[in-house]
Amino acid sequence: MSSAKTVLVTGAAGFIGFHLSQKLLNAGYQVTGLDNLNDYYDQRLKLSRLDILKSNTHFSFHQVDLTDRKGIDNLFSKTNFDYVVNLAAQAGVRYSLTNPHAYLESNLHGFLNILEACRHNKTKHLVYASSSSVYGANKKMPFSVHHNVDHPISLYAASKKSNELMAHTYSSLYNLPTTGLRFFTVYGPWGRPDMALFLFTKAILENKPIDVFNHGKMRRDFTYVDDIVESITRLIPRPSQPNKEWSGMTPDPATSFAPYRVFNIGNNKPVELLQFIEVIEQKLGKKAAKNLLPLQDGDVPETFADVEDLMREVDFKPSTPIEVGIGKFIDWYINYYNIKL
Repeated sequence: MSSAKTVLVTGAAGFIGFHLSQKLLNAGYQVTGLDNLNDYYDQRLKLSRLDILKSNTHFSFHQVDLTDRKGIDNLFSKTNFDYVVNLAAQAGVRYSLTNPHAYLESNLHGFLNILEACRHNKTKHLVYASSSSVYGANKKMPFSVHHNVDHPISLYAASKKSNELMAHTYSSLYNLPTTGLRFFTVYGPWGRPDMALFLFTKAILENKPIDVFNHGKMRRDFTYVDDIVESITRLIPRPSQPNKEWSGMTPDPATSFAPYRVFNIGNNKPVELLQFIEVIEQKLGKKAAKNLLPLQDGDVPETFADVEDLMREVDFKPSTPIEVGIGKFIDWYINYYNIKL
C-alpha cells in the first residue's frame, strides 16, 4: 500500500485544476482527478491537459459531473481521500447573465454533493474555489477577507458567496475543516479561451479588433497560475482551525468558532487593462485594434487583493510580474497552436 497522501481534485481538466494536479503529483501526492469535460469551451484543450496528467502513474481520472450524487458517492466509497480540492464549477461572470441555471446546478447542487461526501467520509480538509467577484459592490480597497461581502452583482458571485455559507454550515455542524479561496483574475499557460489574455492574444494574431470594456479603465489584480497553485499546495495540509477569539458580537467574516477560513489569493498589485494589453502587444510585436466599450453588467471596475492573512498562514505571497506571466502564456500559445510569427 502506498503511504502517499490522496487528494481529489475536481475540475482537474480545467485550467487551475490541471496546474494544481501537476504540482501535487510532483510533490508526491496520489491524485484523483474528476471532471465532466463539458463543452463550455473547446474540449480539445481539456483533453490535451488530461493527456499530460494521465502520463503520471500516480494520477487517475473519473469523468463525473458534480451534480451526479451517486457518481460522487461511489467515487468517495472507493477511495479514502485525505484532502479534497473543489475547483469544478460553472465559471465566468458574463456567461451567468445568459445561462443562470447552469450556475445553480453546478455551483450549488454540485458543491452540496461534495460537502456531503466529505462529511460522510471524514475528509481531513476541504479546500474550495471561491472568487474575488464576491466583493461585488464593495469599494474599499484593497479587498479584505475581513470585509462584509453581502452585495454581489452577478449570479456567479452570488453562487460563490453561497459556497462560503454552505461550507461554514458544514464546518459548524459536522466539524469539517473547510478553506475557501477567493481567486483574483488567474492567467497563464493552458488558460481558458473565454478569458481576456487568451481572447486578446488570439484576436491580435488574427488581425481582429479586441473588445476593451470600461474603455480600458478597468484595473485587475492579475494573478499568475503558478502563484495560485503554490498557495493552494501550501494550504492543503493545513486544515482550518476554530478561531478562539471569534465573537458573535463582532463577527469576523474570514474566520469562525468552527474550523472555517477564507483567503484571498491575488497578486496584491492591480494593473490597468490598457497596460495589460500593451505588454501583450510588446510580446507579440503587433498592435491591437481596440473596440472601446462601456462597463459590462456584472463587472466591477477594479479588484485589489489584501493577502496579509495568506502570507501569515503559509509564508507566501503571489508576486509574478505580468511581463513574465504574459510572456509565458504567449510562448505556450504559439507552441500549442503551432503559430508561425
